[in-house]
Amino acid sequence: MGQERRLEISLLLLRLGVFVVMFFWTLDKFVAPEHASTVFQHFYHLEGLGAGALAAVGAVQLVVVLGFAAGLYRTWTYGLVLAMHAISTLSSWPQYLAAFDNLLFFAAWPMLAACVALFLLRDSDNMASLDALRLRS
Repeated sequence: MGQERRLEISLLLLRLGVFVVMFFWTLDKFVAPEHASTVFQHFYHLEGLGAGALAAVGAVQLVVVLGFAAGLYRTWTYGLVLAMHAISTLSSWPQYLAAFDNLLFFAAWPMLAACVALFLLRDSDNMASLDALRLRS
């Protein structure tokens, strides 16, 4: 197996791994809006978001995340996923100060690195990418 093929497989696995996390964060806004509202209040200082507002945010996020998983409009979807995850990771900074009480928060950093790698290598992420198919035709 050549280097290019190994790169494409690696990028696909990173994309799918990031998608799983982002997809469930998105679903949280629909399935458990009270939890999502608490997250927005605690980490982003946005108070009083109701189920309707969270559903609207979730709907936009769902379009982005599904486009990301499909490898569509890679500059935009990969960039937006990177931005969303970077904001999430950086807004959690108080948790990093009490590191051993919040070890799971540190999992955000390798995922952020994966998002950066996917964005930087987006033109090479062609396996199972609808964007790659769209650009070839």
